[in-house]
Amino acid sequence: MNPVIIAVAITGSVPRKADNPALPVNPSEQIESAHEAYEAGASLVHIHVRNHDESPSSSPEKFAEVQDGIVKYCPGMIVQFSTGGRGRDPGLRGSALYLKPDMASLSTGSVNFPNIVYENHTTLVNDLASRMKHNAIRPEIEIFDLSHLHSARRLVETGLMDDRPHVQFVMGVENALPADEHLLDLLLGELRRLLPKATWTAAGIGRHQAAVMEWALLREADAVRTGLEDNIRITRERLARSNAELVEIAADTISRHRRRVASCAEARAMLSAPQHGDAA
Repeated sequence: MNPVIIAVAITGSVPRKADNPALPVNPSEQIESAHEAYEAGASLVHIHVRNHDESPSSSPEKFAEVQDGIVKYCPGMIVQFSTGGRGRDPGLRGSALYLKPDMASLSTGSVNFPNIVYENHTTLVNDLASRMKHNAIRPEIEIFDLSHLHSARRLVETGLMDDRPHVQFVMGVENALPADEHLLDLLLGELRRLLPKATWTAAGIGRHQAAVMEWALLREADAVRTGLEDNIRITRERLARSNAELVEIAADTISRHRRRVASCAEARAMLSAPQHGDAA
């Protein structure tokens, strides 16, 4: 059976403890939650950090604390920093990349979100891509619109990224890509034309999480994504108890599709992600 990576986005920049008390916010909570998700089968953890008031932060010290704890308690787990922009000064979005996480997210274009424009100017995108290349960080390209695939291709053409990125289609954000199965086929067709060596996954936001995961697995995705960043509920009536519970559901879904959960070593090989601290 082909392995599938489970990526867990444990915190994000939008949910608050008032929405779900299980949301990990401070570094110690994040480390504990990542460890529980790791034990449940996650091999990649996507990290945002927060200020004391739960607002989004770009603090390198907080990123370092979370990264160090995950490396210590979750051996081999891929650590992926967010360079996303909601609530963060654009000039600081790459401020923690000198810490050399295994991976980092990279949005390659701007898009409408529910109440803001998520702005990713070409100059910023190129700067973040350059920092990732300099620090041997594998990028995960966040796709919120078809044009973002073409922007990713330009990064390859200009030498800021190799031709084997990990690509994530984000579906179900209001005012951006709808969670529509037909659109996933269109996006995949363009990905295979522009970046045929890329690995890929898809993230469904909120109530779309389970459906998008199913669609991705039906199309032989390399990974699935889950976690409280994207979805705080199991059903309309019940909140998720933890990130680990969401990972367990993802693992069961993978099994139903006659595939198996990837180990950390397999995940690193699939994504060409060097071990944290390796020379590169």
